[in-house]
Amino acid sequence: MIAMILAAGRGERLRPLTDRIPKSLVEVGRQSLLERHLENVRAAGVETVVINLGWLGGQIVERVGSGSRFGLQVIYSQEGNNILETGGGIHKALPLLGEDPFLVVNADVYTDMPIPTVELDADTLGHLVMVPTPKYRDHGDFDLIDGRIRNRTNDGESSRLTFSGVAIYKPAFFDGCEAGRFPLAPLLREAADRGQLSGQLYEGRWADIGTKERLAAANHS
Repeated sequence: MIAMILAAGRGERLRPLTDRIPKSLVEVGRQSLLERHLENVRAAGVETVVINLGWLGGQIVERVGSGSRFGLQVIYSQEGNNILETGGGIHKALPLLGEDPFLVVNADVYTDMPIPTVELDADTLGHLVMVPTPKYRDHGDFDLIDGRIRNRTNDGESSRLTFSGVAIYKPAFFDGCEAGRFPLAPLLREAADRGQLSGQLYEGRWADIGTKERLAAANHS
């Protein structure tokens, strides 16, 4: 399986730290988030990783290089100043990701989660790892019912679980998408409505390192 690590984002809420380094190179426990993910995917048997580059992407290339010191082949998908959001970034990288299902990891999450290993059946386009919704969020993203990802639509309550940023997708998940900048969330909601997403719940260590406060909390946990 090929993995893609999403590392192009600007990290506005982590400024001024991210004025000088890309968000994926922010450190938790004296190790950057990106390097932690590279070690984790290699430990799971992944050999090829695609990293998309945007804000200060040259620093990532300098730090990671070919990926050989991690036992990986690292390929870069350049976005430059035209950062494509999650959906557009994955779509641009599809030619690098092959014809089989591939793993996607958001670089700005901190977790000890095992890399998911699932087989997607013929009717399933993706598999999401969900986590309990953190206290700093007022609602979740989806529900998980009998192993399927569902949008909550029938009782007026918010969804209970949050998407962890770790998932497996078939290339066909992006059929019909056009090149350019677009978010992933609407595609996930449409696929959930069609019953085409499976999922699992992870209740171990996980944090979205999206703000200075969350970064400080992760470094003191």
